[in-house]
Amino acid sequence: MPNVTFYSWDQIPRETVSPLLDRKLITGDRMMLAHVYLKKGCIVPKHHHENEQLTYILEGALRFWIGEDESQEVIVRAGEVLHIPSSVPHKAEALEDTLDVDIFDPPRQDWLNKTDSYLRK
Repeated sequence: MPNVTFYSWDQIPRETVSPLLDRKLITGDRMMLAHVYLKKGCIVPKHHHENEQLTYILEGALRFWIGEDESQEVIVRAGEVLHIPSSVPHKAEALEDTLDVDIFDPPRQDWLNKTDSYLRK
């Protein structure tokens, strides 16, 4: 029988990815849960990944541009969730200081091995 693991966000180290973005990660075998801390004005450049993504805003607000041409725009606020299917291009901007929970399936290997250069600029 697999082991059950308990986590406390207070005990998870906070990684500074850029001056405007920090995160904490919890990873299982087939999914990843992340607290992402974005300061107002933080831009997450357009990117895409094989991972299916759910973004749940706990505090603040993010503006997303969806699609290769960024033609779909949506603002996601505290209490709201955005589902981004696998391989869909997207970009985001923090409209205020924001804490979001991102869920990825499968886990983001580029986040785990720190090859996510698009975030580290």
